[in-house]
Amino acid sequence: MHRRGAEGICQLCGGLTSLHASRTAGVQRAPNYGIDISAAAADGWPQRNMAGNERVVIVGGGVVGLSAAYHCLLAGRPVRVIERGGEHSTNCSTGNAGMVVPSHFVPLAAPGMIAKGLRWMFNPESPFYIRPRPNAELIRWAWLFWRHANASHVARSRELLRDLNLESRRLFAELAGEENFGLQQRGLLMLCKTSEGLDEEAGLAAAAAEIGIEARVLGPRETSRLDPGIAMDVAGAVHFPQDCHLDPGRFLDTLRRRVVAMGGEVIGSAVADGFEISGGRVSALRAGGERHVGSHFVVAGGVWSPALLRKPGLRLPMQAGKGYSLTLPAPRELPELCSILVEAKVAVTPMGGKLRFAGTMEIGGNDQRVNRRRVRGIVRSVSSYFPEFREEDFEGIAPWVGLRPVSPDGLPYLGKIPAIDNLIVATGHAMMGLSLGPVSGRLVAEMVAGVKTHIDIAKLAPARFG
Repeated sequence: MHRRGAEGICQLCGGLTSLHASRTAGVQRAPNYGIDISAAAADGWPQRNMAGNERVVIVGGGVVGLSAAYHCLLAGRPVRVIERGGEHSTNCSTGNAGMVVPSHFVPLAAPGMIAKGLRWMFNPESPFYIRPRPNAELIRWAWLFWRHANASHVARSRELLRDLNLESRRLFAELAGEENFGLQQRGLLMLCKTSEGLDEEAGLAAAAAEIGIEARVLGPRETSRLDPGIAMDVAGAVHFPQDCHLDPGRFLDTLRRRVVAMGGEVIGSAVADGFEISGGRVSALRAGGERHVGSHFVVAGGVWSPALLRKPGLRLPMQAGKGYSLTLPAPRELPELCSILVEAKVAVTPMGGKLRFAGTMEIGGNDQRVNRRRVRGIVRSVSSYFPEFREEDFEGIAPWVGLRPVSPDGLPYLGKIPAIDNLIVATGHAMMGLSLGPVSGRLVAEMVAGVKTHIDIAKLAPARFG
């Protein structure tokens, strides 16, 4: 599997480029969307008129949906978030590897992916698997994936992914100046077990340097010195100092708390059934047995988004990429940096005193059942890189499972739907939902406000596949 796409499989995820160089260092004020947001309540949060004719209705309470709600509130718009799960339910945003990854500038669809994916299909413990089934949507998705798995697609996409991830990194750091969700700006280690793996990573490090992403190739001793808290058996590593990690559950709690404190509504256990459309505009969303009226509507529902978008006339190619994670509450050793076990395609993230291991990409529909053989593949890979760990360390650890929304070209869907000017799509982020959540939220707020987006997202148009 190609390097950045393969790392993304693990994700369930320094200076800024010249695009951001003019911004002031440290905590920034909220972006100005052309709306006066100076009014504040006694508790310090902006309070908004919750009139339905101004409300932004957002489907999806994961990191993308809550980020959109947060930035719309900053821009002075009332919001209502509709979440299919209950108050304490988990979604794809909670159990992932918690990485913020400017290093992931290569989309999932890239050269070499098809051949490696076919080889891995015959290994029940491999990091990638497509469950064959006679499904027209899967066939369409696979054909589009094949069409985009080439070098020209990577060349067209890498600077956009860089800019999106760097801006998200800035927004994470900005919020971390006021909240504690475990953000650690120490970088990412790509740990290579073999010299062949290290050579491949070194080549991608050189490509990263071409677009201004910092990267440093390390030998085994340099790798150990950089993170001495854990014994490693590796040929070397590549260090990406601009990458970060955090606790995704704590970050999601932070966003939800802020949204509610600012006057936003979060309605749980409400499944979205469909839109009411007239005159080229959405007038209401039906969900949870109620009508939710608003001025703008945002679909950030992850793998459940395509079904909701069929009536508005959008046939969104998407497959659910199932991934797993296991979190050790008291690990034998605790690294300071997050890492990816390159050959095994497993992400490793310290979260306080805990240690999370995440991996696999299983294309098999919206099926949340746990495949124990795939989980076993994650567990068996750990001691190969970290010799102090044992398989029995994971006994009794319940695996978390999440479905990542995967587009066929490895890029998210972010933009308006043709002919319906008040319906915005923000989904398909695959393994980078957490990493790209804040910037996606800001871009949604800019579209709602009717201003030009600060990053050109034409390549992310939801209708780009027709």
